[in-house]
Amino acid sequence: MPRIIGIDVPDNKRLEVSLTYLYGIGRHLSNEIITRLGLNRNMRANKLTQDDIARLNALLQGEYLVEGDLRRQVQNNIKRLVSIHSYRGMRHRVGLPVRGQRTKTNSRTRKGKRKTVAGKKK
Repeated sequence: MPRIIGIDVPDNKRLEVSLTYLYGIGRHLSNEIITRLGLNRNMRANKLTQDDIARLNALLQGEYLVEGDLRRQVQNNIKRLVSIHSYRGMRHRVGLPVRGQRTKTNSRTRKGKRKTVAGKKK
């Protein structure tokens, strides 16, 4: 498995798919990076040479915000929203959906397992 900026990417998948295992890189950005470096998008990741991996690392660390730096930036943005007491920050703090989804029937992912209330009957 080749290590790209500290992350093991799967070596049996095509290169354009393997790069998407890095946080912050999707298919579109993966294809853009591959064309900039002049690599073949259909080759397997285990066929990358050490020189190719070094060029990938240099490009990702130099020009793109990925992995730890991107995670840190997202967390700082959420902390800022919470600290200024914005509506979105309050929703983050309480653990409810942030982007205007309904919460009466859905949003079990954000709210967690149902809590039964004593005395309530249908």
